[in-house]
Amino acid sequence: MAKIHITLKLFATLAPYLPENADHFQITDGTTVQALITDLQLPSDAVKLIFVNGRKQETTYVLKPGDRLGLFPPVGGG
Repeated sequence: MAKIHITLKLFATLAPYLPENADHFQITDGTTVQALITDLQLPSDAVKLIFVNGRKQETTYVLKPGDRLGLFPPVGGG
């Protein structure tokens, strides 16, 4: 399959998992957010919020060339 490039941002406690080439991250065309989370070996409960190009998305979203993906952990507060 063809390869595409996205921009990947991992925030807060997810930051240590960020690959060095995250600004121009290569994935296979047709990759879902969930597949990428698995490929990055993120803990299954570590991702709470997913934003693509500034809009909230689900793990089933199929990433497209040039997408900006941001993954956020659960946020505590009170």
